[in-house]
Amino acid sequence: MEDHFSRQINYLRIAITDRCNLRCRYCMPAAGVPLKGHDDILRLEEIVTLARAAMRIGINRIRLTGGEPLVRKNVVTLVRELAKLPTLKEISLTTNGTFLAGLAAALKEAGLSRVNISLDTLQKDRYRYITRRGNIASVWQGIRAALAVGLTPVKINVVVARGFNDDEILDFARLAMEEPLHIRFIELMPIGAAAASGCSFLPMAEIKGRIEAVYPLEPLTDLATNGPAVNFRVAGGRGSIGFISAISEHFCNRCNRLRLTADGKLRPCLYWDGEIDIKGALRAGATEEELASIFARAVSLKPAEHHMERGWRQARVMSQIGG
Repeated sequence: MEDHFSRQINYLRIAITDRCNLRCRYCMPAAGVPLKGHDDILRLEEIVTLARAAMRIGINRIRLTGGEPLVRKNVVTLVRELAKLPTLKEISLTTNGTFLAGLAAALKEAGLSRVNISLDTLQKDRYRYITRRGNIASVWQGIRAALAVGLTPVKINVVVARGFNDDEILDFARLAMEEPLHIRFIELMPIGAAAASGCSFLPMAEIKGRIEAVYPLEPLTDLATNGPAVNFRVAGGRGSIGFISAISEHFCNRCNRLRLTADGKLRPCLYWDGEIDIKGALRAGATEEELASIFARAVSLKPAEHHMERGWRQARVMSQIGG
């Protein structure tokens, strides 16, 4: 389905929980955030019903997010049920990777296509500092397990902030040389705790320039989608590097997605506080066709672009939206 700006909307990001086992400094405060009650969160069968309704307007790709999606009970069952939807082309998942090693094989067998793993440092002590409680060894176990079972391409999401982890940019670029991993550098977005964390924004042009001063980059087309990343291969490398410039260079003109929060709200744009309560309609007995019309309305409300650079504060933190 096309929106008012001739963008083809075919991708739905579904947050299946607002809970996370980490407390990353740019994402949420140390004490966490108020969590929704059990009855407020979409049940697994409700997620499948809404996904089926979304198929009616042309959604054919789904990404499961959180919070941390792998803390949700029966996530493998959910993947298996979603994989049965006849017009769905792909199910992917974004995770911090800490629980992935024990679930990778089952997720692959259930129908998961690929994973994105959030990892903002390669240093053990810094990882512990950033996440306030994490163990980087468990993330690497998850990465190795994902590669072993074929949840590929395995993409590593790196949020970069000046004076925070920007001294590791070349270390991550080297990782794309040595490993079959797809490293994606992401500009820090002023959402939730990030806006008050003291972390400093670093523009993508500077990140790319630092890498190109050491590693020649070749444009890459075989990873191209309607998604936000602009991709390159490091000459002679096994993986690739992508740049996601949400602030300095808008990619809104090629946005192809809607977001469904864990508590059943549709969001036409990540950085937009307007939400549509589709859970209420579902629990009130709306038909699949009626639910599809709500998805269509969300598409019609997609703005031309976000305005993060204007300093407007998002009410929800990323773990509550489904980052």
